[in-house]
Amino acid sequence: MNWGDVLALVVGDYTIRTVLLGAAVFGVVSGVLSCFAVLRRQALLGDAMSHAALPGVVLVFILTGSKAMPVLMLGALIAGWVGVLFVLFVTHETRIKEDSALGIVLAVFFGVGLMLLTWVQRTGPASQSGLDKFLFGRAAALVMEDVATMALVGMLGLLCVALFWKEFKLLSFDPAYAATLGFPTRRLDVLLTTLIVLAVGGGVQ
Repeated sequence: MNWGDVLALVVGDYTIRTVLLGAAVFGVVSGVLSCFAVLRRQALLGDAMSHAALPGVVLVFILTGSKAMPVLMLGALIAGWVGVLFVLFVTHETRIKEDSALGIVLAVFFGVGLMLLTWVQRTGPASQSGLDKFLFGRAAALVMEDVATMALVGMLGLLCVALFWKEFKLLSFDPAYAATLGFPTRRLDVLLTTLIVLAVGGGVQ
């Protein structure tokens, strides 16, 4: 198969084109934000938040009965954000280190999510079928509306990075110096971590 055949397949096949666009959007957004996560030694954050999203996905399905991408993404974002606030609270108010706090969030949230998922599968309506696929992803089921939602969420995240580029850069390399200059490091920390959660939640599909 030559490059012309590959290009024709990508352009002509709806599924391949949609998955490719979704992967590109997710790659651009997560690529930018993951640089900050690595610099701040938060490489586990993406894994923890992707697992922490599970109870949010299941809870929002229980409340709405909908498996629409924007609805489930909202549940994933809320659960991930709550997990982030818990990590920040633990690391600032106790002697527990951040990697340990991330491990706690990953284990506890994932356990609660599995418990809720099991309960829904046993007692819920037939429409819950396939809900567990959101934990492992199902890129082949993407439609253009999902890609548009991902792009909108991603653009919001990239816009915030552009607006706070100087602050995020300083926070990542020297947070103590940023604090001496009067920057609200606690709020910037919450904002930057929230954006990382936004990227993870945007790629839940």
